[in-house]
Amino acid sequence: MEKLNVAEREQRGMDNFKRGYNCAQSVVLAFADVYGLSDEMALRVAASFGAGIGRMRLTCGGANGMFLLAGLENGSVIAGDLKGRGDNYQFVQELAARFKQEAGSLICAELLGLKPGLKEGTMPGERTAEYYRKRPCVGMVGLGCRIYAEMLNERHGYAENDSNDLSK
Repeated sequence: MEKLNVAEREQRGMDNFKRGYNCAQSVVLAFADVYGLSDEMALRVAASFGAGIGRMRLTCGGANGMFLLAGLENGSVIAGDLKGRGDNYQFVQELAARFKQEAGSLICAELLGLKPGLKEGTMPGERTAEYYRKRPCVGMVGLGCRIYAEMLNERHGYAENDSNDLSK
């Protein structure tokens, strides 16, 4: 794998969200090419994980997108592979810890400042200028993309300050 341009992946994710994709879709789509996924497959596989998993405001879609990508990166495909599963879970927990440290939470409702237990229904909100102004979602998508790109670069042996640094 070539070193990823962190800023470019972050921008891709934010642009995807601004085009109308949900938060999880926006993150996964920003890395579809890394894993040889078609845009359609990336969008379908991530579709249910936006808005805190099906608009239930649970785990943030920006984080869910990272976790889906982690499975593509090192998810075990062998039944009973405890070490493989453990390695994947470790990667997911590292991603989650970074996201939570920077965002303050992994929970969509908390990030949106919603009351606990609030039921919003299933229809997403219309994307208006006011929607983008009052929600942190674009930033959470960018954060998920940035963290994932940084950690993927680290996993593949690219130091943050490489002389061939494409992430600046």
